[in-house]
This record gives sequence, structure tokens and C-alpha cells, in this order.
Amino acid sequence: MKLLIRKGRVLDPGQKLDGVFDLLLADGRIADIKPEIRTQADRVLEASGLLVVPGFIDLHVHLREPGFEHKETIASGSRAAARGGFTTVCCMPNTSPVVDSVEIIRFIREKASQEAVVNVLPVAAVTVGQKGQELAPLEELAAAGAVAFSDDGQPVWNSALMRRAMERAAGLGRLLIDHCEEKSLAAGGVINEGRVSRSLSIPGIPVEAEEIMVARDLILARHSGWPVHLAHLSTAGSVELLDWAKAAGVPASAEVTPHHLLLTEEQLLSRDPVYKVNPPLRTEADRQALLKALRGGLIEVIATDHAPHAEQEKNQGLEKAPFGINGLETAVPSLLDKLVKSGELPLERLIEALTIAPARLLKLENKGQIKIGAEADLVLLNLNEKTLIRREGLQSRSKNTPFLNTDFQGAVVMTVVGGKIVYPFEN
Repeated sequence: MKLLIRKGRVLDPGQKLDGVFDLLLADGRIADIKPEIRTQADRVLEASGLLVVPGFIDLHVHLREPGFEHKETIASGSRAAARGGFTTVCCMPNTSPVVDSVEIIRFIREKASQEAVVNVLPVAAVTVGQKGQELAPLEELAAAGAVAFSDDGQPVWNSALMRRAMERAAGLGRLLIDHCEEKSLAAGGVINEGRVSRSLSIPGIPVEAEEIMVARDLILARHSGWPVHLAHLSTAGSVELLDWAKAAGVPASAEVTPHHLLLTEEQLLSRDPVYKVNPPLRTEADRQALLKALRGGLIEVIATDHAPHAEQEKNQGLEKAPFGINGLETAVPSLLDKLVKSGELPLERLIEALTIAPARLLKLENKGQIKIGAEADLVLLNLNEKTLIRREGLQSRSKNTPFLNTDFQGAVVMTVVGGKIVYPFEN
């Protein structure tokens, strides 16, 4: 099938491309890019006034399947991704059973091939059962299709084991993603430790719980030369440590979530558990430090940490509710509206952090960019159209987003995966 997209503004930071072009998609690939393409096509899309960018890549999502299908499934999560403009998502291994065997990797890949409307790439556990005691069979998992390793939800608390995992992952050319949390400090904490937690008389999670593990990982990477990727940074201190490490040539990378860029602990004064996440929402100073680090490229990637929960679970009250916010359907419109429109984050930097930056970290050579021969994964955006976040419109099985009943300026109007239009949905 040939799809011709005409006269859109094509923006691709990876190829340093920004101008009005025609794009020809054929056989799942980008076949041509020119100011004007005259050819026969099965379908022609007029994209004047729209922004055409590479498909977004999220290297940190929770699709919950197998084991927690009441929260989300591969099918529902992939539809949420498509609506949000994400053409590739990497699903974390804290399922039931944990993704620590070839059989579970195969299950996810087969399920995705049958039911997903976007690319679903499995992330395998670092340790058996995510218990931090014994390395999982990393070589077998990589051969079966794991694109990265993580015990997300749990840190690899044993430093000797973490060092061996870094070595093995580096040898396999796979990203090692660590959830940076010193559990003895974080234990029992509900929200950020500080003014709000004291005001509400709720146990807090101190910034040290994150920063100690960030420092540990960076020190291991510095002395070994093996890379490490730091998940969902949330504190100004973590940014300072990352800045120090990169200045010293340490092979490290990091991500930040939309909710840590947009929200602070002040939202918890409402005691609404929809704002309960791990790591917790921090202070305005932390938010500003994260935004500055993202803007300057110190933090390379935006990742949603999409964490769906059933409504009855999230409505148990602040102390008992699970951690997590849905992110796939709200990330792009919220960031366009709150950060790009205000001038706090350049549009090009937002697109880079969602496309070529994660593609490079994951070594996805033909994704995250618009070039001839690349996979035809694209998103069409309308920067002037509103996105209405309404319960009935959400594709995720879960609705735990603080942005319900919010209108954002900036909308995903079409998502294309492998040359096929997957959003808007046909049914």
C-alpha cells in the first residue's frame, strides 16, 4: 500500500529536518521525501497546517499483562499509545509472572503481534522474580527479544549484582534501566518528605532515597565504563549528580516523566490519590531543575511511566492507594500545552526527547526519524486543536489521570505505524 502525505510541516530533529514536504510511504517504509511528489498512491492525505513528526517512542510503560489484566492489557494499552501518538512502547517486567523467562517474552511478543496496534517491545527483569538475589538469564532473554533490562518497581539493591548486570547488559548491547530507590529510606513513605507531608501528617519519601541510588549507579558506571540508564528522575540532587557524572565522561543516561515536569507535591494537599506516584511528586525547585536538565539535553528522554490501576484500587485513600499515573494519552497534549506553548520547552527538544533520543538508547536504527528506508512510523499533530481528556474517550482500561476533564491545546490527529493508519480508530 502507498500512502502519500502532502504539504505537512515535517519536523525531525534526528535528521535536522524542518520544512514543508511530501512524504511517500510504501511497504511499511518511508519511500521518498521531497517538496513535491507526483505519483499514484492508494491514499492521499492533505497535511497542510499539520506537523508531521517521527512516531513517539516510550521506553517505560506498564501494560500489566500477564497477570493484571483488570488494570490494562497489551491490546488496551496499545490503543492508548496510538491515541497518544506513541508508535513504539517498551513494557516493563513487573507483571505476574515476572518477565524473567523466555516463555513470558514469547507470550508478550505473540500477544502483541495479534492484538497490539503499535510496536510493543518487552523489557526483561534484571533479577529472577525481581527479588534482587540472582541474575535472570539475560543472554537468553535478549535472544528472545528483550530490548532492555530493568527491575522497575524495585531497585537492584545489591551493588555487586548490579555491577555484574551492567557488565552483562553492556556485552549484549542492551539498555540497563534502574529504578533508583534506597528502600530502607523510602519504606512506608507515601508522598515527598517535606512541608506537605508534615502538613498532612503522612510519612514521606526523602530525596535521599533516590539520590543515594543514583550516586551508586553513576559510581559503578564511572569505574566500570558500562552504561546505566536512570529511570524517572525526580530531584534536583539527582540532576546535579548526573551533571557531575556526564562532565566526567560517565556513560549514563536518564529519563523524566511528564508528571514530574508538570506537577508538584502541592497537588497532594488535596489528598487525592491520583497524584500518588513513585518517585513522588517533589517541590517546584525540583520540577524546575528537571525541566532545565531536559531542555539542555542533560536528561535525554521523556518517558511516561504509564501506570494504570483499577478505579477501586486507586480510590482507597492516599495511604492505601497504589502508586501510579496513566500517561500515554495525556503526555503529548499536556506537554505541548503547558511547556511548549509557554516557551519553557522548545518544540524541537520535545520531539527529540520522544523520538530519536529513545531510539538511540534502545539502538532502534530505523525508528525515531524520518528518512528514506526508515520504518513508516509517524504522527500528525495539530498544535492549534484541543485535546479533550474525558473518561469516555480514554482507551486505557484505567482512568487514573489527574487530567480528567482538562482541555489541552495541541492534539494528535493521526498515528501511522508501519505505513498503516492506526489512529483515528476504524471502530
